[in-house]
Amino acid sequence: MRVMKIGIIGAGNIGGNLTRRLTALGHDVSVANSRGPATLTALAEETGATPVPVEEAARGAELVVVTVPLKAVPNLPSGLFDEAADGAVVVDTGNYYPRHRDGRIAGIEDEGLTESRWTAQQLGHTVVKAFNGTYAQDLLDRHRPAGAPDRLALPVAADDESAKQVVRDLIDELGFDTVDAGSLDDSWRQQPGTPVYGLQEGVDAVTKALAEAPRERPADFRS
Repeated sequence: MRVMKIGIIGAGNIGGNLTRRLTALGHDVSVANSRGPATLTALAEETGATPVPVEEAARGAELVVVTVPLKAVPNLPSGLFDEAADGAVVVDTGNYYPRHRDGRIAGIEDEGLTESRWTAQQLGHTVVKAFNGTYAQDLLDRHRPAGAPDRLALPVAADDESAKQVVRDLIDELGFDTVDAGSLDDSWRQQPGTPVYGLQEGVDAVTKALAEAPRERPADFRS
């Protein structure tokens, strides 16, 4: 296992539990949220992660996880990745919930952009879509060794094949299988309301669910 320097932006359910698991695996984790490092003292004491301002979360990082509400993505600091490691991989865990949280995002609804394609445009950096349909508690409770019959699989989509492989390897280390879900333009197959979203199954069932996804965005996930 190669120890990586990882930045996590967002300390909600997914961000918090990724912080717990990745530090337990020995990675060097910095974590940030919108309320500032002082609010992350308990998580830092529990995990050994370093709480930092959002502006510093990607500093020196080889991998950065962006796990904030979609409506908050445009408000992230400009130049966020300027001090990241060369070739830094950015993971997007986000989902578009127009009715319950995010309001209407024209690029997604009018231009037909996938959620992660829109996020990549806002960030000015390509992303790997992963963990968006994963139950946060499963990160703590459902990880299994490779080959276990009840090992869950997670879909992963990206344009950059090398970045995708970095994330797939990390997910394997976390205790889950992965299924290649294609490019960011294919990532609608794992957005909210699709068969794979929230699916707690193995590789075969995840592969089947991705293939069966309807192209039209479900009404519950349109404004």
